[in-house]
Amino acid sequence: MSKNILILTGSPRPNGNSFILADAFAKGAEAAGHTVRRFDTAPAEIDGCRACNQCFKHGNACVFDDDFNILAPRLEEADVLVLATPLYWFSFPSQLKAALDKLYSLLVGKRSLNIRECVLLATAETEDTEDFAGIVRSYELIADYLQWKDRGKILVPNVNLPGDIKGNAALEEAEKLGRSI
Repeated sequence: MSKNILILTGSPRPNGNSFILADAFAKGAEAAGHTVRRFDTAPAEIDGCRACNQCFKHGNACVFDDDFNILAPRLEEADVLVLATPLYWFSFPSQLKAALDKLYSLLVGKRSLNIRECVLLATAETEDTEDFAGIVRSYELIADYLQWKDRGKILVPNVNLPGDIKGNAALEEAEKLGRSI
């Protein structure tokens, strides 16, 4: 069965390592017949949630008109959410975090999400895989709270400069994971 997959990227570095990892995943998912859309949060203008609880009361997800109002319908259409991101201070970059925080609007607005599955693709300059513990735990808590099935986590240490991930076995693993969704 074909699924709608939404990849949210968190890197402010266009074509950086997490983008390359996301592309490998997308290649596999598309080869399996799924529809893949990508939304890059870093260049988007998404402010933090202000907890005003006015979500969807005036037509848009957020009364403060920013690019989350473009993202919200894509979230509602998705069956699978993929978070593709570099590791920033043991967690998500602020641009991606702002988008994740605004998932709150879908709950307040009593919108039903089709998302039932999720994936985490994360890259980091660090060599210590323990440094991924914070982002992994946040991801797991989000998935548990929203009752999403974790379809996999690919954590790639020791990639810093753009292109460092090229030739890394994680790209093959990501493509295989995309095909398995």
